Amino acid sequence: MALALPDTAGWTLGVQPVEDVSTLLARLRDLAQGAPVALGVDFPIGLPRAYVARHLAGQAMPDFPTFLHELADRPEFLSVCGTLEEIGPARPFYPMRGMRGMTRLSHALALGLDSAAGLSRACDVATLHRPAGAPLFWTLGANQTGKAAIAAWRDLLLPALAGPHPPALWPFDGPLLPSLTGDQVVIAETYPAEAMRQLGLHMGGSKRRHADRLALVPAIRAAMAALCASPNPILDCLMAQGFGPDAAGEDRMDCVVGLLCVLQVLAGRRTDAAPDDPWIQRWEGWVLGQSPGECPQLDSGTARL
Repeated sequence: MALALPDTAGWTLGVQPVEDVSTLLARLRDLAQGAPVALGVDFPIGLPRAYVARHLAGQAMPDFPTFLHELADRPEFLSVCGTLEEIGPARPFYPMRGMRGMTRLSHALALGLDSAAGLSRACDVATLHRPAGAPLFWTLGANQTGKAAIAAWRDLLLPALAGPHPPALWPFDGPLLPSLTGDQVVIAETYPAEAMRQLGLHMGGSKRRHADRLALVPAIRAAMAALCASPNPILDCLMAQGFGPDAAGEDRMDCVVGLLCVLQVLAGRRTDAAPDDPWIQRWEGWVLGQSPGECPQLDSGTARL
């Protein structure tokens, strides 16, 4: 994870392991010393509207945070299905491993959805400026977010929401800036590819390649300087090495870019609100800093709130 702490000139940035997820929010509160915490996370926070309309309509759940609270009593929801026959509303995550017939369309049809597009939220759809994000329930391959959602919901969000100091979830609890009061932790979804676009960063090649990360460092430093942010000595050294030559270099760069996205919102340079769409505000969620005008319309059939 990347951290930004206020200093006399602006912000000092660093990177460190997340360590024990169960104590993460408490440690962030301690670091903040009574100030609020804006926590950007790279995992989905929300459900696709087609899934909600098909399977949750009529139930006494007005929004995604309520769904999460009730999920604590249904751990099987987060169990990945091994076959298409196992898929259902109560177990939507798939697949456990690669196999014949394994497609996103077959996954969607097994969930009772009309098309593979029904697996995606509005913020997952490709825009003119960045590729599509992976659909929530898909759990195989490099382009997937399902396993991140499972781990984060189970190990971070569910215990935190049930604890004595529950965090606020953006955008379900309102715009980001007004939510940052007292010692509140506000958790918002970020997406590294979207954050790169917002910062005006253009990746040549692949972020998995050390040389390509190294070539992007000057532009990242310029983005930091524009936000009155500077790396601490450890991060400065890592950046000079392309965020490190090891496999974790990609993760270090992603979390720093995500952090700069949060700082842009805090500085008022990007919006802190999600589109004025009841599906997004109550169920799907949104990517922090993404302009409301960049909301592709999904062909969600009967998905009307």
